[in-house]
Amino acid sequence: MLTSYPQATWLTRITKLCLIGILLTRCSVVPDIETIPDDFVELGAFAPAIEREVRYFGSDNFVGEQIDGYEAPLIFMSREAATALVTVQSQLEELGFGLKVFDAYRPQRAVDHFVRWAEDLGDERMKPVYYPQVDKENLFSDGYIASRSGHSRGSTVDLTIIDLSSRSELDMGTPWDFFDLASWPDSDAVTSQQRANRLLLRTMMLDAGFVPLSTEWWHFTLADEPYPQTFFDFVVRH
Repeated sequence: MLTSYPQATWLTRITKLCLIGILLTRCSVVPDIETIPDDFVELGAFAPAIEREVRYFGSDNFVGEQIDGYEAPLIFMSREAATALVTVQSQLEELGFGLKVFDAYRPQRAVDHFVRWAEDLGDERMKPVYYPQVDKENLFSDGYIASRSGHSRGSTVDLTIIDLSSRSELDMGTPWDFFDLASWPDSDAVTSQQRANRLLLRTMMLDAGFVPLSTEWWHFTLADEPYPQTFFDFVVRH
């Protein structure tokens, strides 16, 4: 037997269902899949001139061990973001410089690994190198660690500039992933030359359509990213 409801009741229920559907679509975590989305590229194959150093595949990172989800030293990202990076690389090459990318797409399971590590206050093996001035118990409240990362959307990248003649990184005042106020792009704790090097990177990335982060000189997100509300979790592997 069918139960009849007033029209207003049905409209209310439909509206709620629609709202739930919108929220799930816009704030979704895509389950682990074995294949890379068609519109993602591997940077080494797509733009071999751009140098890569996948620190999360090894132990030279703030955790001190290989990070979950990084099963190969590869950099994946959306085709749109990679294409924009090629533009930056070409412009820098005219000046004798190039890009080095540390990270782009980051699986959600890697972010979860960071969260577990941050909650383990007894593990401070990398503190002298990556966060000497920050108490580990404050990593969440200070904004260095979070349960979601724009990297998992596939169009955020961590990178620096290198001198093509020596292959050495330009001096940015702090290393990549250094948890400290000195890593803020506008920090007064760096020299004028270091600030100029940061400004060069920032200017090139802005011109290519990326948006900087106010607390990390190395972090940029494509303004018109294709997956602005989707957090992927596929494993980085061959």
